[in-house]
Amino acid sequence: MAADSTDENALPARAIQPEDVCGHSPLRASTFKLTGSLLQQSDHDEFDDPYSDDASSTASVSASILEYRTINGRTYHSNQGNAEYWGANDEPQNEALDIIHHVLTLLLDGKLHRAPIDSDIQKVLDVGTGTGLWAIDFGDTYPNAEVIGTDLSPIQPSWVPPNVSFQIDDCTQRWTFRPNTFDFIHIRWLFGSIVDWDELYREAFAALKPGGWIESHEASTQFRSDDGTVSEQTAMAQFGKFFAEGGEKLGRSMTIVEDGVQRRGIEAAGFENIHEENFKSPLGSWPADPKMKEMGKYQHLATANDLTGTLLYMGNLMGWQPEEIQIYAAKLRNEFKNPKIHGYYMQKIVWAQKPRK
Repeated sequence: MAADSTDENALPARAIQPEDVCGHSPLRASTFKLTGSLLQQSDHDEFDDPYSDDASSTASVSASILEYRTINGRTYHSNQGNAEYWGANDEPQNEALDIIHHVLTLLLDGKLHRAPIDSDIQKVLDVGTGTGLWAIDFGDTYPNAEVIGTDLSPIQPSWVPPNVSFQIDDCTQRWTFRPNTFDFIHIRWLFGSIVDWDELYREAFAALKPGGWIESHEASTQFRSDDGTVSEQTAMAQFGKFFAEGGEKLGRSMTIVEDGVQRRGIEAAGFENIHEENFKSPLGSWPADPKMKEMGKYQHLATANDLTGTLLYMGNLMGWQPEEIQIYAAKLRNEFKNPKIHGYYMQKIVWAQKPRK
């Protein structure tokens, strides 16, 4: 959830860098690789084995991946098969994603996961890595683990810890990782980008080693309040409806938390030892609790940083004019800054284990 870079709360360019969030081990240059359905085969390549190293990781990024779509001056990931994501992939939105990572770290009291993984964990996959901060932080925290982050856009930092790499991949297509590869698969904030969640969890199940863990962290787009201050007359109350309708037109649900998609899909995939935790995530500095207040301040900063980029794709999909999007964004900004409106949204984390036998 992330207002115009001209907003008074907007950040200067690249206000939060990975090194601001965590202390790094020695860095190396990041190399982007194509995988799965995004792999482009040359005339001399033979990919008889769909799980071969060549098929999964050795092709370089083609120019087409960088040919982003443009809507009213904002860029979105390039056309890649059936891949679809509603968020922009340019600088203002990426800054917002960096701040959101900090919000989510605060949510977990500085931790990066809920799953009880071993300290000597070997191989980790971060699906939909975005700007890559979770993968980078995890690589620093677990220096002996190999961490792979995948995403539709190469928007990750140029320098990363030596045990971290990024691949350009569409997680909605058949995965090309060999079965029983990973000890931990982390999936976060993919609402509005997945057609078949059950299939996503089945792919994760196959890619995990026996005894490995999956963690799925999703958020609601519906703002609510416990005291009635987010009333039906507010722009905030319409935010969730806006995205729910857009998700239906896109064919990718935005109501993952409300519909219980995570637990149901994870259970259907064959996982056991399933755990679930729900969180309130405030927007603004209204909470009395110090932790919640800090989360709310950063959430407001992220949201104010690029609200237009958050609304534009869905608004365009539903036929809104740019002026209408700007007017709605302005109403939202005013409400976000109003300390008398005590809005929050829900987040849900589900973690589970692949049977050892």
